[in-house]
Amino acid sequence: MGNTTQYFYRLLWLGFVISISFTFASADAKTTDFETLKDNYYKTHPGKGKYQQHWQPIPIQKYWNPVDFYQPPAEPEVEASRDQCISCHQAITPGAYHAWKNSTHANLDKIRRLTPRSVTYYKKEKLKDIEHNLIQQGLLKKGGQLQDVSCIDCHGSVGAESISHNQDLVLPDRASCGTCHTDEFAESEQEKQQTWPQQQWGKGHPSHANDWKANVETAVWAAMAEREIAQGCDMCHYQQNKCDGCHTRHSFSSAEARQPEACMTCHNGVDHNEYENYLFSKHGTIYQTTGKKKWNFEAPLKDALTKGHYTAPTCQTCHFEFEGEYSHNLVRKVRWAFNPTPQIADNLSHPWFEERKQAWVNSCAACHSPRFSRTYLETADKGTIQGIKVEQEAKKIVKALHKDGLLVGQNSHRPDPPAPEKDDAGGFFQLFWAKDNNPTHVERIYADMWEHDLIKLYKGLFHVNPGGFTYTEGWSELLRDYSEIMDENTRLREGTANTKTASRNLLPEQFADDDLGFPLGSALFVVGATMLWRNNRKS
Repeated sequence: MGNTTQYFYRLLWLGFVISISFTFASADAKTTDFETLKDNYYKTHPGKGKYQQHWQPIPIQKYWNPVDFYQPPAEPEVEASRDQCISCHQAITPGAYHAWKNSTHANLDKIRRLTPRSVTYYKKEKLKDIEHNLIQQGLLKKGGQLQDVSCIDCHGSVGAESISHNQDLVLPDRASCGTCHTDEFAESEQEKQQTWPQQQWGKGHPSHANDWKANVETAVWAAMAEREIAQGCDMCHYQQNKCDGCHTRHSFSSAEARQPEACMTCHNGVDHNEYENYLFSKHGTIYQTTGKKKWNFEAPLKDALTKGHYTAPTCQTCHFEFEGEYSHNLVRKVRWAFNPTPQIADNLSHPWFEERKQAWVNSCAACHSPRFSRTYLETADKGTIQGIKVEQEAKKIVKALHKDGLLVGQNSHRPDPPAPEKDDAGGFFQLFWAKDNNPTHVERIYADMWEHDLIKLYKGLFHVNPGGFTYTEGWSELLRDYSEIMDENTRLREGTANTKTASRNLLPEQFADDDLGFPLGSALFVVGATMLWRNNRKS
């Protein structure tokens, strides 16, 4: 065999070895990717958080944080098969059963029969990806297919034939869902990587991926003795733990999760009234009058305008999108985040913020001209900054009253908040804890001002609800807060001045001068002490 022929044979063999190695390495990487993702999820999960010594979980919290608190029920003591789980729950929890029975999970064969003409055809490829993931993890035989996803796959383990109900039962967490939905799990976990350029927020905050951490590491939440009230925060701040906050069990409908109502349970109210602002905007008007009847929410978000026939945006089309791609990482365009602060306002010209503003311009340009989009975003920025200016002026007044010791009862009836919370005039804790004169009226007004009314101004502006930032909420409410704080400042300071004046009026006019106060007091003290000494000697 000639040298040339040997060279080619060696080259072929080397190529074969490399390709085989790459094939196995790729398979291992796929498995390792999920395993690494899962391990990192549990490793970085905050559990009870840094204030854990200050609170203990109550029974309901096992459902909000199954990662740390869920334990199987003691009864029934039974080894339940896959079919037994279904038949039993069909009888005892028919609502859950029928939600599952009508779901995609229970009807995988319908997905396999989809044709390219169907708007849900993408699910066919998604199912193949899921089965591939499970094969790589050793949870499905090579070439095998999932028959369905039933009770035991989520509440036991994927592919299990039976579980001990009182020993093996689990409540699915994010990683459980990620076993099949690996891409979505990875996307949502990417939120933890967000870093603010001037550290306006901690790494990964604010986000769904860190919302439980934000919850348990809020001092007043840990400090509250009223645990049944405190756990109300958990009922929204559990997206870090589970997926059913958006994908309601047991239907787990993507079409439901694409509608604004899927967000409203948490994104409403005084400090994050996005849902209300959306509904009252022109976007929301179109959704309510046209969208509910004519839009096809079975279409994936990337096809919302074409196959879905949307004629206005939803929460999901705006916040899942970034540079034309849709993902479960919802923070890629975040600029003002949860609440507006001077630290953000003062840095909006930084490239990090400018790039994100341009991303929003591109998103809005799907329906509006880029010029209109940029003009409105700049209007909303300036309106938010105007609100911050009012809030910051009021903040200085409240802080000065506290510093000068002029708050009502400050020196006699102001207990410290329970640990680990620290006292702070107008602080967040004063929305959830009160004792005696902590907080005072002026502090509570300021807390409402920065944590409610300023945020509503900002949310109204950016969700394009005129009444949400002018009259009904926002600006008008901010000015009412401002006026009350200024009145209270004048009342407290004039009251102190009047008290000093009244004290001086008790003295003869010629002794009321401050320069004579110390000599006069000293003389009277000496005279009094001398007379007391002489009286004692006589006795």
